[in-house]
Amino acid sequence: MTQSINALRAKARKMKLMAFDVDGVMTDGQIYFGPDGETLKVFHTLDGHGLKMLAACGVTLAIITGRTSKMVAKRAADLGITHVIQGREDKGVALEALAAELNIDASEIGYAGDDMPDIPAMQWAALSFSVPNGHISARSSADIVTECSGGAGAVREICDFIIGARPNAESDA
Repeated sequence: MTQSINALRAKARKMKLMAFDVDGVMTDGQIYFGPDGETLKVFHTLDGHGLKMLAACGVTLAIITGRTSKMVAKRAADLGITHVIQGREDKGVALEALAAELNIDASEIGYAGDDMPDIPAMQWAALSFSVPNGHISARSSADIVTECSGGAGAVREICDFIIGARPNAESDA
């Protein structure tokens, strides 16, 4: 963390869009295959509740992932996340295009990622997060590295940080 906590909170206070990678951030990064070859992912309920609370504070949520999965679409739908971009390795380009579509400035955007394909989005966003089980390149690029691992409460930690930085945080949470 190269910036002061107060500077990071000031950025979090301005968040209008928070985008997340899936594998390694919203999940533990492991990919499970069922007996018929289907891909299975495990999501944490704490993260889901955090995402709902963050959305209730007026922050638009997005998912940008390099893989394509029906499970990601299902999880996003369950959480009310309508901006889901799958099958994109060019995550910085995808985030910038989404921001333009939503007319949101980069200074009002956060991104959470865990590996090299996430770095362009992390560098473009005003506030970036990674996880302790992420690749060193992503951790080094992040403004904040969560204490919780991906898939084990990291997303909730990110949501709590952003919510806690907002005015009237006590009444939001």
